[in-house]
Amino acid sequence: MKAMVLKGPNTPFELTEVPDPAAGPGEAVARLITCGSGLTIQHIKAGRTSATFPRIIGHEITGEIVEVGAGVTGLAVGDGVTAYYYLNCGHCRWCLANLEPLCSNTGGNVGRDCDGGYAQYIKLPAHIFIRLPEGLDYKAHPAEIGVITDALATPYKVLSRARIKAGETVAVFGAGGGVGIHQVMMAKWARARVIAVDRAVHKFQACLRAGADAVVDASSGDVAEALLDLTDGRGVDVVVDYVSATATLEAGAKALGRRGRLVTLGGAGQPFRASASEMLLKEQELLGSRYVTRLEILETLDLVTRGEVWPLVTDVRPLEEAEALHQRVERGEVTGRAALRIGWPDEADA
Repeated sequence: MKAMVLKGPNTPFELTEVPDPAAGPGEAVARLITCGSGLTIQHIKAGRTSATFPRIIGHEITGEIVEVGAGVTGLAVGDGVTAYYYLNCGHCRWCLANLEPLCSNTGGNVGRDCDGGYAQYIKLPAHIFIRLPEGLDYKAHPAEIGVITDALATPYKVLSRARIKAGETVAVFGAGGGVGIHQVMMAKWARARVIAVDRAVHKFQACLRAGADAVVDASSGDVAEALLDLTDGRGVDVVVDYVSATATLEAGAKALGRRGRLVTLGGAGQPFRASASEMLLKEQELLGSRYVTRLEILETLDLVTRGEVWPLVTDVRPLEEAEALHQRVERGEVTGRAALRIGWPDEADA
């Protein structure tokens, strides 16, 4: 099969012929239609996130099952599927409690610790695949369907993690990013007032179209002060920080109002200071949110199937253009999400 292989960090993709995978016991193989190209996997390519090499990256897949191994139930040849990002065990106390991101026996991540979706086929433990619901036309919109597991499901989880309620004010830091703009979308779906915060002024119009009620230029002036001004001094109810740098986390903490919640998700993951006095007097909360559960992916897929939300994918290219696409992702030039088009179920293997 054809695959885009990384031989090491900060190296270009190499279009390579590699052996077709075969399903062993408890495994399944899917033929891929598309795979999303987000900043999470660009961090692997750029060497900012560790991985084992050589590696085929990518995890936001849309595909169809072509082979199942011995003992596999719940999947059949021809099923449309996407994938869970974490290689969770499925049987520890956390997995059994539907809290798979906290798995005690995690094997790492798809496309980081095992080969991922930048190839014609992908082999995974069968329980890592997620069967797509009836009524979701993945053949007509494979790129959009593939990115749901991260770009939409992650913001969907934040709604419950931060207990966002209708009428509350939510500030999204990094709102112009691939997941941030979907957080704007999901917060608006939850009927919150949404303030988009970013340095990428050229993405503000996209944030407004996604549902933002106001925007704040993080490169101009004091962000906390701007958020307080936009809330008449009350402060925001929820800050969702997809940048998670010291400066953004501290600005977000200062901008919280009474009972305010600050949620950090990945990003730089830097240490920061918050006022214990403010937290006490205003009963504020500092929260972390780590990826999503399988149930949250299924619920997000159902939202899309019902037409309540739709992912934003603006750049879809052939597998052979992976290098050029990742250069755009690295420079922050993609609005929403990007994806690679790998094949179609009715095509013969090249």
